[in-house]
Amino acid sequence: MSDRHVIVGAGPVGRHLAAQLAERGSEVVVATRSGTDPGLAGVRGIRVDANDADALSAVTVGASALYNCANPGDYTQWDTTWPPLAAALLSTAERTGPVYAITGNLYPYGPVDEPMHEGLPDAAVDHKGVLRARLWADALEAHDAGRVRAVEVRGSDYMGTGVGVNGHISRQLPAARRGKRARVLGDPDMPHTFTDVQDVARLLIAAADDESSHGRLWHVPSNPPRSQRQALGDVLTAAGLSPVPVSPIPPLALRAGELFSPMLRELKELSYQWTRPYVLDDSAARAHFALEPTPWEEVCRRTS
Repeated sequence: MSDRHVIVGAGPVGRHLAAQLAERGSEVVVATRSGTDPGLAGVRGIRVDANDADALSAVTVGASALYNCANPGDYTQWDTTWPPLAAALLSTAERTGPVYAITGNLYPYGPVDEPMHEGLPDAAVDHKGVLRARLWADALEAHDAGRVRAVEVRGSDYMGTGVGVNGHISRQLPAARRGKRARVLGDPDMPHTFTDVQDVARLLIAAADDESSHGRLWHVPSNPPRSQRQALGDVLTAAGLSPVPVSPIPPLALRAGELFSPMLRELKELSYQWTRPYVLDDSAARAHFALEPTPWEEVCRRTS
C-alpha cells in the first residue's frame, strides 16, 4: 500500500498534519496556491489550484490519503469559495481513490442544549453551518454509494502552536501580554471546549488509516471545557504572566461595528457559541482510537 499523503492547505492543522506524517516516515505533499516550501523536514510543497480537479488529481494519483485542511479564512466569502473547492476535492478523491479525510467543525450542529456528540443532526440554520453540513453530506453520499472512502473529524475552537488570529484565545494574546484588558464575544464565563490543532492532526491520521472508521464523523479528543476567562488566564500563567481583566464586547459596540464590518455581521450568526455552554463530547473517538488530548498545561504553553 502507498504511504503517500496529499494535504490541501498549509494552515495550523495542515502543518501539524504534515509534520506528524513526515515524522513517521510517510511521503508528504502539501498543495497550496502559492506552492511555498512549508519548511518542514521531509515535506514537499507544491503549487496547485485545488479548485482545479484535473490539476489536483494529477498530484494525488497513487496517494493513500487526501486531506482537506483548507480554511478560506474570510467568512464573507465562504458561499463562493467553499462549494467549488469542496467539489474539486471530492471529485479528485473519486477519480484517484485515496481516503478522503476532511477537517470539519461544529457549525453544522447549530445551537444545541447538550454536549455535542456525533449522533446529533446537522441542524444549523445560519448559512455557514448549513454550508459545512452540505459539504459533509455530499462526501457521505459519495461514500455510501461506494464512490469514495470519506471520513470527517470535527473539533471546537482551536488552540496550540500557530493558531494566531484564527483562534479566539490566541487573538487576545498580543494585547493581554501587555497587561491590556481582553474584550471577548459573548459571556466570558460560559463553559467552552477548546481543541488543540495538534490533536486535530492526530485524529485525521488515525481516521484515514483506520478503514473501520470511514463513513462517519469523529470528534477530536479535547480537554474539559474552560471559559474564555479561564482559558486566557491559563495561557498567560503558562507564559509566566499575570491574568488580565476580561469583559464582553458591549452589545452596542457590536451593533455599531456590524454597520461597517461584514465580518462582524457574519460572527453575529455564530454568537450562540459564546452565550451558552458549548461543550464537545469526544468519548467515541477516545474509545475507538485510544486517543487522549494533549495535556491542557502543554496546550497553554504552546498557544500563540
